[in-house]
Amino acid sequence: MSHIPYCNDASMSLQDVTVELDGYMALSNVTFDVDAGTLMGVVGPNGAGKSTLFNAIAGLLPVRQGSVTLNRVDPRRGELAYVPQRDSVNWRFPVNVMDVVMMGRCCRLGWLRRPGRKDRELVKTCLCRVGLWDQRTAPMTELSGGQRQRVFVARALAQEASVLLLDEAFSGVDAGAREILVEVLQALRDEGRIVLLSTHDLNNLSRRFDQVLCLNRHVCACGAPSQVLTPEVMKELYGFQFSMNGEG
Repeated sequence: MSHIPYCNDASMSLQDVTVELDGYMALSNVTFDVDAGTLMGVVGPNGAGKSTLFNAIAGLLPVRQGSVTLNRVDPRRGELAYVPQRDSVNWRFPVNVMDVVMMGRCCRLGWLRRPGRKDRELVKTCLCRVGLWDQRTAPMTELSGGQRQRVFVARALAQEASVLLLDEAFSGVDAGAREILVEVLQALRDEGRIVLLSTHDLNNLSRRFDQVLCLNRHVCACGAPSQVLTPEVMKELYGFQFSMNGEG
């Protein structure tokens, strides 16, 4: 199986990033760094700015002040991939699995270039990587939530992305599909990619992360899960005592 090329020496640095939306301070002085080979969870309540953060990193929202620095990552060449929340995707659009993943090649190569044999081989490699080659001709509308998310991860791989941003990728996904996705993301981390995943599922996922960014419009804490997922930080995030056993 052929290798999926990408830069494995990427890094990301945010310094005092502030984003204002219609007069509302969505993010305030957000600062943190991420090195290559990191799986980072981004946690916080609804309205904490997780999606805003991803949009700012991806260059889809203007930063009022501060800076987002992507070292050895060129978003214009598809080296940053953003998987949005499922609710923002038009699932009625008539495309199959292979079409969606091939869009990753078009993003990388330019929409005017017709994909060739090597592109099709790479798309096959990406679909095999996420365990969906046998479903390559299936319409997206017929897939489960977990399968759809794996298709988008395959599309990110087809872009040769060094940085992956996944916004609530596990929302509505059953436990079995979640485990498959976690294994794929951990493998990408082990290859040197940067993976940021926003989630509400702290009980099942917190120990899978290398780093956790606790966000509530500002950075409440950032570091190893054992160091930052403390009762004090959870109270600052959610406004009440939060138990990692699922009891509030």
